[in-house]
Amino acid sequence: MTKTMVKTITLAITAVCLLMCEGVFAQTKDPLLFPKDNFTVETKRVKTAAGEKKITYHAYMHIPYVAKPVDKDYQSLNVSIPVSIDGVQVNTTNAPIVLVIGVGGYMSVRNASSNHAHPEGGMGAPPRVPRPGGMGAGSDRGDLALAAGYVVVSPGCRGRDNKAADGTFYGKAPAVIVDLKAAVRYIRHNKGILPGNTEQIVSVGCSAGGAVSAVLGASGNSPLYDFYLKEIGAADERDDIYACACYSPITDLEHADGAYEWMYGNTPVSSGLVDQKLSNQLKALNAEYQVSLHLEGKNGFGPITADNYGDYLMQYYLVPSANKFLKGLTDEKRKEYLDNNKWINWKNNEATFSFKDYVASVGRMKNLPAFDDFENQKPEPSEFGSATVDTRHFTEFSLRHSTGNANATLDTDVILQRNMMNPMYFVGQKNPGCAIKWWLRNGTRDNDTSQPIMVNLATSLENNLNRDVNAWDFWDAGHCQDNDPESFIAWIGQITGHSK
Repeated sequence: MTKTMVKTITLAITAVCLLMCEGVFAQTKDPLLFPKDNFTVETKRVKTAAGEKKITYHAYMHIPYVAKPVDKDYQSLNVSIPVSIDGVQVNTTNAPIVLVIGVGGYMSVRNASSNHAHPEGGMGAPPRVPRPGGMGAGSDRGDLALAAGYVVVSPGCRGRDNKAADGTFYGKAPAVIVDLKAAVRYIRHNKGILPGNTEQIVSVGCSAGGAVSAVLGASGNSPLYDFYLKEIGAADERDDIYACACYSPITDLEHADGAYEWMYGNTPVSSGLVDQKLSNQLKALNAEYQVSLHLEGKNGFGPITADNYGDYLMQYYLVPSANKFLKGLTDEKRKEYLDNNKWINWKNNEATFSFKDYVASVGRMKNLPAFDDFENQKPEPSEFGSATVDTRHFTEFSLRHSTGNANATLDTDVILQRNMMNPMYFVGQKNPGCAIKWWLRNGTRDNDTSQPIMVNLATSLENNLNRDVNAWDFWDAGHCQDNDPESFIAWIGQITGHSK
């Protein structure tokens, strides 16, 4: 064999080896690796209580967080990493990671957008325009988190409205929470690559976004979701989070109709009182549910039942909130407010009023049933649809009434969906992966759901898991209204030790 032939064979073997190595590399390359060098440098000005701040940050856009996405326009996320604030360099190595959930009405959040701060559809807890009597719009908590030096992650996710070209639905429950868990797993999978402390992930959302934030916080590491996470190629990591914030959460849906009637059953809508027979039936179901929770109130209050729930709300939520609000007004403004709200008495710096008058002042917004409506027209029955059915009842009460079959029962897959979408299910099980810290907020004028929904969650977390819960009602505030967004940012700094 000549030297030329040997050289040719050697080159051929080398080429084959290189091709084989490249093939192996391609097969072993991590598809969920954070693209740390693929960013744009952005600036924005954020108004804070300390004045306007100029933030320079690295923006990472539209990053798939699963290896086998059903639709990457939704199953991807944006990351904003501050690098300087007012010209001072920021070290985000161990900064808290704020997961901003943009869900509203259990709809999808499309991530394919040019918005560098948050995915299309908003930041996840944007305060609504206040209703009459409210106290002003809040601020964008995502921007405030960025201005505090925190890492902000804004995931897209599937929702009840996602529909494929062939007419099938691909975002019904539990798709939204599966996607959010996958996003958490992606963050943790990139520990040391994606800046921030992966053991200090804090979720935040409002309304349905507050509800799924609560599910994310309560269901950490639950095996119920394993099949769905594997199906979309989620990272093989933990999905528990450190802290959870929920504003006006529309949650505990299978019990929300009864709680709504407990609070608003005797309060008319514009067309008059709802069907009192059906309302009383739902009230009875609510009473049974409250007993089953075995909740103990604060400071020796004792068992919380449907009979004394109004007293509990008054003592620990409503009156303290009214007092704080009224004490914060000038004498002139306080007199003006009290003149417009004759049902409130003010004496010796203390507000007194009846729970009945409070409810009447708020008024009823929704008809009966408030969530699982008989006609399947509300958002919630659509959340519990399937790949081929758009809407389905998720309570036996509504199923039996709408079908006329007193023995009708829910499909087993609907019951599984309900469990996977309800934080109370996991808190009741004392899930060890439940978030340690909780921030719960609602408005006293919020009639999108009833006041016991948030308070049941707060009390269950304290009773069953001894979790640290910071719960408060903003006086005279409506649904999703945030009258003190900076306190939430300060709370993150406090619980993570990141306060300056």
